[in-house]
Amino acid sequence: MLHEDPAELRKARGAFFTPPAVARFIADWAVRSPTDAVLEPSCGEAVFLHEAGREGRHQGPLVGVEVHEASAAASERSLRAEGIAATIHSGDFFDHEPDGSYNAVIGNPPYVRYQGFSGDARARARRAALRAGVSLTGLASSWAAFTAHSALFLRRGGRLGLVLPAELLTVNYAADVRRFLMQHFSGVRLVLFVERVFPGVLEEVVLLLAEDFNADGTTGTDHCDVYQVQNPAALLDSSEPTKWVPSTPSAKWTASMVPAQALTAYAELTSSPSFGVLQEWGETSLGMVTGNNKYFCMAPERAEELGLSASELVPLSPPGSRHLRQLSFTRSAYDTLGQAGSSTLLFRPSRTPSRAARTYIRAGEKTGVQEAYKCRVRSPWWRVPDVAPADLLLTYMNSLTPQLSTNRVGVRHLNSVHGVYLKQDGGRLGSDFLPLAALNSVTLLGAETVGRAYGGGMLKMEPREADQWPMPSTELVLRCRSDLASLRPRVKGLLNAGRLLEASELVDDVLLRPLNVSAVEVEAIRKARAELAARRSARGRDATGG
Repeated sequence: MLHEDPAELRKARGAFFTPPAVARFIADWAVRSPTDAVLEPSCGEAVFLHEAGREGRHQGPLVGVEVHEASAAASERSLRAEGIAATIHSGDFFDHEPDGSYNAVIGNPPYVRYQGFSGDARARARRAALRAGVSLTGLASSWAAFTAHSALFLRRGGRLGLVLPAELLTVNYAADVRRFLMQHFSGVRLVLFVERVFPGVLEEVVLLLAEDFNADGTTGTDHCDVYQVQNPAALLDSSEPTKWVPSTPSAKWTASMVPAQALTAYAELTSSPSFGVLQEWGETSLGMVTGNNKYFCMAPERAEELGLSASELVPLSPPGSRHLRQLSFTRSAYDTLGQAGSSTLLFRPSRTPSRAARTYIRAGEKTGVQEAYKCRVRSPWWRVPDVAPADLLLTYMNSLTPQLSTNRVGVRHLNSVHGVYLKQDGGRLGSDFLPLAALNSVTLLGAETVGRAYGGGMLKMEPREADQWPMPSTELVLRCRSDLASLRPRVKGLLNAGRLLEASELVDDVLLRPLNVSAVEVEAIRKARAELAARRSARGRDATGG
């Protein structure tokens, strides 16, 4: 280890040194001739160059770039001490112009989250990524630009072997990186680990092995070959890859994390006519944003105390989503919540406010409610923009899984849930059966692949992600609706008892059995969902110190 380079400084610039087993595996894959020209960007201790040149066998150029001057000098000395002829350049990798002269680019790019990746460093990185045709948002971490910039140093047919955060597979901001890789390499391999590669580091990693580079993007690939291993020590264990085809080159690759047996069955089912996506049923939209829920949302008893008229109040799904863990949100459930003091009404005068409403508006102004941003930018400040009652309500921030609930009472919804507006041709069928059919294990696994993990291990699903959520097709639901109807009372009872996964097993028997899915395949899909959910929860516990 380089004692001149304290751990806190390495962490600040995103440097996490690679286990030798990982560096050797990547070097052995990427460096295929003793004369290959090899580049290691952001080389740190140059562990990849050490592996490429070990035993003095390499004759071609070995080059590294390292932003930390003392680390650059120390790594060059350590290489020479082992008889490895290499050149280490000190400076920012993004200041180096790509020349397309290397057979292999290998390494572990720095991982700096967007909060610490700012100013000139971010500007240089984004310019470098744009040179490769990769547009990055302000949320992008440093590795994304490094990946695109690194590829431009390859000659035609070259190979890119990098240790990357698993964010490559899961985050929206990496969409253009994924597209770039699939358009510019004819082969893309992903190596996933069950165990953590970097002990004590929260971020999971994936090995990217991309080969046969072409700068013009004329020969790409439509799939990834996915390998799953227990840990770095198991990298040399022989295993057959799983071929995984994303829906589009830029789509999330989260599904590639699904274990091989489950991935094959899941891919076959979700690409069959029996499954589609939620968008084929209808459109998902955000809910209303009041600017101050405490002021605008109220219980019936409070509205009566204020003397507000019914015309100035809108029936509302109360803030939160706990009450939507059922197949339907009914009038009975709505009334019970209101009687218990939940905020089932929204203050929203549509015309000239009554005297009671004017009094309430003045009271709000005395406490500064109108100064909240969402209130300040609308006129009048006290009229919340309306949304039509949705056919289905979707819980989008979940510890277990998202759920659909039929909006039987016709309430408006806040931005604590999403609304799904069903298409006319499937509206009645969707209202009656989709919340029940969506409890199948394929859809539950799909939620883990299209959603994203947030703090505390929560799974969040934005509307455009919900659009791609795998759902049974209208044809499948129509075929199975009689059996689904018979199943409804039992499922309702299980949901009341908080036993959603048991309810899911019943739905599987009805929906998946007619598709000739074997019991082994169904169990593999269930286990895969549980594993992805467990990984999400584990990250949440680590992040919160739990």
